[in-house]
Amino acid sequence: MTYQESLDFLYRLQMFGIKLGLENIRTFLSRLGHPESRFKTILVAGTNGKGSTAAALAAILNGSGYRTGLYTSPHLHSFCERVQVDGSTIAEEDVVGLVAEMREKVGDLPLTFFEFTTALALQFFAEQEVDLAVVEVGLGGRLDATNAVKPILSVITPVAVDHEQYLGESLAQIACEKAGIMRTGVPVVIAGQQDDAKRALQGEAKKVGAPLIAFHDDYNVDGYDETFDYRGLSRTLNGLRPGIPGRHQFGNMATALAAAEVLQQLGIDTTDRTMRSGIEQVSWPGRLEWLADGTVLLDGAHNGAGAVALARYLCDREMDKVHWVVGMKADKDFEEILAPLASRAAALYCVAPPVEEAVPVASLCSAAEALGLSAMACSSPEEALQKARAVAGDSGVVLVAGSLFLVAAIREILLREEGRWCDKSGL
Repeated sequence: MTYQESLDFLYRLQMFGIKLGLENIRTFLSRLGHPESRFKTILVAGTNGKGSTAAALAAILNGSGYRTGLYTSPHLHSFCERVQVDGSTIAEEDVVGLVAEMREKVGDLPLTFFEFTTALALQFFAEQEVDLAVVEVGLGGRLDATNAVKPILSVITPVAVDHEQYLGESLAQIACEKAGIMRTGVPVVIAGQQDDAKRALQGEAKKVGAPLIAFHDDYNVDGYDETFDYRGLSRTLNGLRPGIPGRHQFGNMATALAAAEVLQQLGIDTTDRTMRSGIEQVSWPGRLEWLADGTVLLDGAHNGAGAVALARYLCDREMDKVHWVVGMKADKDFEEILAPLASRAAALYCVAPPVEEAVPVASLCSAAEALGLSAMACSSPEEALQKARAVAGDSGVVLVAGSLFLVAAIREILLREEGRWCDKSGL
């Protein structure tokens, strides 16, 4: 079996779609000998900031001397990005070996792509003898495949309205789904939340009997232009400069720091130095990432809350009249994403991201024009980027946002231009 054949097998599992529930993944993990029982796990759920929070916590733990696994989704360019140990992605040959070994134990289980991939990550972490694994929840929490593990700590990043068809229409309903990763007696760290979400999370923690550590109540930040001071459970760290830009990342980084402090109470030692280093060295490609000599800004904002955070970043930098290359998946509320950024955009270059179902380009153009913006329909990400750069000129800024799939496509174009693209890994 080749690497491509392994990927073909995994992606064929997508025919089962998104199927929330734990029965199949638990059965599969049992057939594998319960690899998840061979290391300690931290589960990270939420709507926005999950990936950056998980990456920061993993960086802190790895810098503290622990062999640390990190499982995130989706990937930007290469499937291997999803599974990392000590900051290095899983090798293609390891993917091949694991898929070949594990597919023999699938039997009649109708596993989804995400269920198999989650099991693959857990199996790899066990074989690599990690001490700890930071595992990002895929969708929701209560019925997500990652919730088959027994965490020593749960983390919930900001909750916002997204994936309503699976998680519920209201913020409180969605928060309750995220709270499904809570366990009796297992501490849970929650990031700053909107009032309805915070009340729901507090209620669920009380009901379950999970000790709650909450932003504002138990830890906080003082934010400045590009740095922040962390006021933690027992530690204070001043002048932190996150490796990921944006003031909204201050809260995500503080949540990772609070999680590290709770882990300290559980016997997992960290120091002020390793906490600071983890925050300052963490990177998360495609999230407020500048390329092309600072003329193109890539961001994975793909819901209303993400768009608000992106708009705040542009405002902080006094940036308006950006040329926005935009495309979205069909399940997104595109008007909710366009509205916060409209005042910062000079024009939109509308395109379908490389996904099976996308918001029609004509619909994006009409919505943009209704907001008083000029909009141009483009047939491909390449064309959209080319036209945006031509109009922006040397002094203008091109923004790419609305879909991680669109960000990935344009990021590849830009990295190839800079001679920094590697066909094997994409990085």
